[in-house]
Amino acid sequence: MPSAVDHPISVVASERAVIAGRLTAATVVISLTTGKITSIFDCVLPPSDFPEGTPYIDHSPHVLLPGLVDAHVHLNEPGRTEWEGFETGTKAAAFGGVTTVVDMPLNAIPPTTTVSNFKEKINAAQGKCWVDVGFYGGVIPGNHTELTALVKEGVRGFKGFLIDSGVDEFPAVSSDDITLAMKELADEPTTLMFHAEMIPPISDSVGDAVQHSEPPLFPHGALTSYNTFLLSRPPAFETYAIAEILALASVAPDLPLHIVHLSAIEAIPLLRQARARGVKITAETCFHYLSIASEKINDGDTRHKCCPPIRTQSNQDGLWEELQKDDKETVIQTVVSDHSPCTPDLKCLPPTVPRGTEAGPNTGDFFNAWGGVSSVGLGLSILWTEGQHRGITIEDVVKWCCANTAKQVGLEHQKGDLAVGFDGDIAVFDDQGSFMVEPSTMLFRNKCSPYEGRELKGVVRETYLRGQRIFSRADGFTKKSGPQGQLLLEPRTTRT
Repeated sequence: MPSAVDHPISVVASERAVIAGRLTAATVVISLTTGKITSIFDCVLPPSDFPEGTPYIDHSPHVLLPGLVDAHVHLNEPGRTEWEGFETGTKAAAFGGVTTVVDMPLNAIPPTTTVSNFKEKINAAQGKCWVDVGFYGGVIPGNHTELTALVKEGVRGFKGFLIDSGVDEFPAVSSDDITLAMKELADEPTTLMFHAEMIPPISDSVGDAVQHSEPPLFPHGALTSYNTFLLSRPPAFETYAIAEILALASVAPDLPLHIVHLSAIEAIPLLRQARARGVKITAETCFHYLSIASEKINDGDTRHKCCPPIRTQSNQDGLWEELQKDDKETVIQTVVSDHSPCTPDLKCLPPTVPRGTEAGPNTGDFFNAWGGVSSVGLGLSILWTEGQHRGITIEDVVKWCCANTAKQVGLEHQKGDLAVGFDGDIAVFDDQGSFMVEPSTMLFRNKCSPYEGRELKGVVRETYLRGQRIFSRADGFTKKSGPQGQLLLEPRTTRT
């Protein structure tokens, strides 16, 4: 029998694996030369079936999953690396079985809005990534002439804001800006995405509008009250923005459109009707919208602030109902983290909140706090924990967080499934295990998350990237080889 040196492969097996969307027994063989899966058997083969010295592990009874593809992460480097960085953000991802993250174009300085800026981002990422990283480009006023070049440089989609983004270097776009971007990208293999919130028009009598709108457009109340903040970003912000996007869709009817972090269920009928008319539009939602309800957020606990906001329990139930519909019916195709961290001082945390800072003038103020929930690497367990009450299966999780997210960013022939020819990216998932969220299990840079102190079900025991184990819950990270993540810069060839 030839030795493993002659045919360098690694083999992982389990009585339970999700292969092509189906739970089955499997043995997965990965070439260590190419990092690709070379064969899959629908049973657990013994190690004696492989060359002597072949790395072989039977992970039964744990489940082999395709490595997750988190298609919405803010890594913030360069420029705001103290908020997050490639090394810490990708380590956190690997901890949770995420083997691919796609970095958002804003919060880094400079933002990914020009080819020159994109090259700065790529240089900053070199040699730091523990998992594979793709990149989105940004749409801002005046940069439409850069978009086609960014597609050719390998960005996986574009994002624009219809409301203030929170950072000066990434301003919101107008309808004219969107039209220019759509015309520029009309025939490109890409996706145009939107942070879909807009302030609806106010009547000439602003005072009357504030007094008589329901809920009030600019509500009065304590700035430390979560309900005050929630009322300030009503569902109408989302529905008005989505209506604006849909009104422009005919400018580029073949260009896929996507709504990031959908929060309000009131937007779902608009999207469903548009899809019925043939508009190519999808949406994603986030782990926090599916697991946290506004009624349970304590006043002053600004770890929960994000935009759009976390809404009511009934709204959460509606998101789950939509997500669990048949694939052809649902408008919500993917679930992502929208990991949007900052330093704890920018969260205006009160001293009573874990990882808090000294009390300041804006302590517990939801309106001054940075908006973003930190959760990269926790999403699989968050979803599995909540899903126990919702009747979901592990195949559902793979569909929402692996297969569909890979398709969203044009990686469906490389990521998101365990299949011959795909990258050997695998998460070994203990669906019966549990753990407490604490600083040691939050590997992102700033240990500030609304999930701290919660017990989550489902533990990633090991994470493999192209057949190489990069993380083990027992032994930590494989430091001998260092970060092995690749930058996914090959231009897209497909549309969602």
